[in-house]
Amino acid sequence: MEREIIIVGAGPGGATAAMALAQQGHDVLLLDRQRFPRDKVCGDGIPAGVFEMMYEYGMREKVAQAGFYPVTQMRIVSPQGYNFDGDLSPGKTGALSHVVPRLQFDAMLQEHAVVSGAEFCQAKVEEPILENGQVKGVRAKVNGGVKEIRSKIVIAADGVTSVIARALQPEGHQDLHRAVALRAYIDDIDVLPHQVEFFLYKGILPGYAWIFPNGENRANIGLGMRLDKFRRRKGNLKELLRTFLEIPTIKERLRTGWRLHSVSSWQLNFGSQKNLQRAYGGAMLTGDAGGFINPLTGGGIHNAMISARLAAKTAHQALLAGDVSQEALKVYDTLVREELWKGLYRSYMIQRWLLLFPRIVDVVVRQANQDSTFARTFMTKL
Repeated sequence: MEREIIIVGAGPGGATAAMALAQQGHDVLLLDRQRFPRDKVCGDGIPAGVFEMMYEYGMREKVAQAGFYPVTQMRIVSPQGYNFDGDLSPGKTGALSHVVPRLQFDAMLQEHAVVSGAEFCQAKVEEPILENGQVKGVRAKVNGGVKEIRSKIVIAADGVTSVIARALQPEGHQDLHRAVALRAYIDDIDVLPHQVEFFLYKGILPGYAWIFPNGENRANIGLGMRLDKFRRRKGNLKELLRTFLEIPTIKERLRTGWRLHSVSSWQLNFGSQKNLQRAYGGAMLTGDAGGFINPLTGGGIHNAMISARLAAKTAHQALLAGDVSQEALKVYDTLVREELWKGLYRSYMIQRWLLLFPRIVDVVVRQANQDSTFARTFMTKL
């Protein structure tokens, strides 16, 4: 079996690359080890820029009909308990940020990729086919047997545990540029309607917690910590979450009969590690497989979709030119660096300062409450 393009992973990055290429008339095979809909551990916060991209690919009506939970404000709580409330800016076309369970969100994107012309197949990719340093396709388990599926280009969008990235980029990410996080859903909690919350209480430092409402009296709740810091800290994330829930200002929001469910952990690859190669002969790494997560907020969906769009653009041009060598595809590394690196590095430097001097957050939050110009500048840097 031989295809023009294989995309490994049908999450937001893979689905975006698939719809972009299929809408341009390319033969696209989209592979994922799971059927959709399927859950994905995440904070479920989807920024306005993601919906702007979905509109570009013809999904405006689907988004409007979905009834997603919109969020228009963000609260930051400092180590000493100072609050700052800021507006979340809408997109250029008026799109809002939302909180959407990934079970629902990812299925919508995957379905639209298929509607756009991509073929979806449930398959567990085991490794890339490598010949003289060039990726020529993948070996995958399909219906109980291993198949060799050849292609001109492979786009890896198979997440932080990517088998394609592991084969091509064995050095991986350093702990300084990774994180571990825990997510749960909580019922019967008093939420701030249409407002996401980030907490940097001193009791959970050097981690941070979040509460993202997804309806009346229910929310996505969790916490994250940089991996090198986590390895040095005694205890585990579940204990840290219990500590967070015992903080008086949080505990008083829990209603009688409150419960946690769907508790899961995952790791993240930040986009702050310098000089990572993401383009190879016949292959490109996108999304979490390439490591594009914001090192300050932990958000990765928007950058995953941006990287996927750039990979699709590179693939389209390479196929038109009949050249899928590393020399031809390395333009992808240039494109993602030009579009994403500045913001990722800024977020990384802010993150490092916050971990070294967490009391800075107290000062910044108090200043933002007193100075509206400073507050607006502060919000644009997050």
